[in-house]
Amino acid sequence: METLSTHKAHGGVQGVYRHASAATGTDMIFSVYVPPHAAGAKLPVLWYLSGLTCTHANVTDKGEYRRACAEQGVIFVAPDTSPRGEGVPDDEAYDFGQGAGFYVDATEAPWTSHFQMRDYIERELPELIAAEFPADLARQGITGHSMGGHGALTVALRNPGRFRSVSAFAPIVAPSVVPWGEKALAGYLGTDRAAWRRYDACALILDGARVPELLVDVGDADPFLHEQLRPELLQAACDAAHIPLTLRLQPGYDHSYYFVSSFLADHVAWHALRLKA
Repeated sequence: METLSTHKAHGGVQGVYRHASAATGTDMIFSVYVPPHAAGAKLPVLWYLSGLTCTHANVTDKGEYRRACAEQGVIFVAPDTSPRGEGVPDDEAYDFGQGAGFYVDATEAPWTSHFQMRDYIERELPELIAAEFPADLARQGITGHSMGGHGALTVALRNPGRFRSVSAFAPIVAPSVVPWGEKALAGYLGTDRAAWRRYDACALILDGARVPELLVDVGDADPFLHEQLRPELLQAACDAAHIPLTLRLQPGYDHSYYFVSSFLADHVAWHALRLKA
């Protein structure tokens, strides 16, 4: 692991790091904020998965989470959204290819050789975080924005018992039935819709996956609300499965980091309450 930068913030350290990933076959960059803590202490971890077109830098620069993490004693980890670099396939559209990994393990050429983001997020990066940082992986939470909200929900649902807390900002809750998701899942996984279900939060819940509870914030001025996000589908799935869902439709907020940064500290505190229990 190579350290690219470190800065002191709110008594802790905000770092950006790079490592050679076996899962993606590329170098991957991620950021980690470690709050102030006693020597030898192990701290709970909150994962943040970013959305379309983003890297680790979007939330690191705009998220406004460090004060809350310092107050709550929570490590904040923000990986990239896809493999990148020479020889990595890409697409001209913003919603497919580099910057749009959708947190899947691709099975279709030419994506399969590098786009193994599920393996990277679920296995490889947690192993690195546990080895290099004072992280207690018995106390993990996960959240994310948009495509990353989709990732947070599906990672948690596929790994029962791993995460004590799960939340999302404007998540794509049913990618199998919305344009962003249909394009991505068909491109990475092929046309067999049965293979898509493991990457669709509503389908996973319908198929029996469960989490203890969910917190979801969506802006009612989000231009993607009705076509791409469809939070009412998650509400219906959770109601049918008796999963407690707190769905907050925030008046006047859009899809941007002005929205995310307004409520991210609130999410950090919500996760911390459950991670410390």
